Amino acid sequence: MSGLARKNRLRALSRRAGLDFASNDYLGLARSKRMAEAVAAALAAGTPIGATGSRLLRGNDPEHEVLEAKAAGFFGAERALFFGGGYVANFAVLTTLPQKGDLVVLDELIHASAHEGARAGRAEVTEAAHNDADAVDDAIQTWRARGGTGRAWIVVESLYSMDGDRAPLGELIEIADRHDAFLFVDEAHATGVYGPDGRGLAHDLEGRDNVVVLHTCGKALGASGALVTAPELLCDYLVNRCRPFIYATAPSPPMAVAAATALDIVADELDRRERLAGLVALASKKAGELGLPASGSQILPIIVGDNRRAMALAEALQSRGFDVRGIRPPTVPEGTARLRISLTLNVAEDDVSALFDALAEEWERTR
Repeated sequence: MSGLARKNRLRALSRRAGLDFASNDYLGLARSKRMAEAVAAALAAGTPIGATGSRLLRGNDPEHEVLEAKAAGFFGAERALFFGGGYVANFAVLTTLPQKGDLVVLDELIHASAHEGARAGRAEVTEAAHNDADAVDDAIQTWRARGGTGRAWIVVESLYSMDGDRAPLGELIEIADRHDAFLFVDEAHATGVYGPDGRGLAHDLEGRDNVVVLHTCGKALGASGALVTAPELLCDYLVNRCRPFIYATAPSPPMAVAAATALDIVADELDRRERLAGLVALASKKAGELGLPASGSQILPIIVGDNRRAMALAEALQSRGFDVRGIRPPTVPEGTARLRISLTLNVAEDDVSALFDALAEEWERTR
């Protein structure tokens, strides 16, 4: 602990306070009246609060099956499976589907859960430079030249959680097709926000026999859990072989109701995405006025570099009523400590303008 403190990496829990520029509740659904009413109606009709067991025992409730069927149709996949969270879903897929003799190629900036799952799995693992399709192609070719005979798995986020930039999915699916490989896309920060009806950035790849997609329910969908969409055969394999699915208590049935309702809201209430896009445009303009680059998405990193200064800036903004969090290594690479500004419908345009005015003042004060 003392070592973490010396490096300005010591962490502590803090309650939410101030205007929300930190959460992943992009569409403001976490307090949705429509979702709350759907959950209340389900409970009143006798839906149990807890699943009471794994899906293969007594924990397979109608609410889970309704959500999975709705999600498969919504995202255009053959089948969907509901997991307790995005971390466990990433870990589950990568410890189960890639086999011994396969190769997993991870984008170097992909979420920790993908790194953990890949390392705990049976396949060989390598990393490729961030958003570099040629590096992915080279990694697979090098592996084949060394005698690799299994299947390659390309694993990326469609929208990166700390940088807010997009993966080159078009190039990556071409590489996957050329090498008879799988593409596994984590849509955590794109689901609900991008694509037709909020179906994500990989919407045109869903339903292919070499594509697996993860959609978290705890970000723009305002609930919790995660959905893995994939071909029927792969989902059957997960049900039979995936230990995090087989041995975990199933997610709460009311949460399945909440997630299913969120999909309806995302499809019905198009204005939510439009309003969020307006906030993104405003934040990008304000960042440009300060000479700061903009990601073009609802995740706007302000790279500070020094751990201590990043945290000082975050604390200063928090003291002024803006809940902005500092992000330090190892969550991000060394020397790239930052403020992670997250744009959600829990704030208004005036709040965004006020945040950047405060940031301009504190940036100079902490220089």
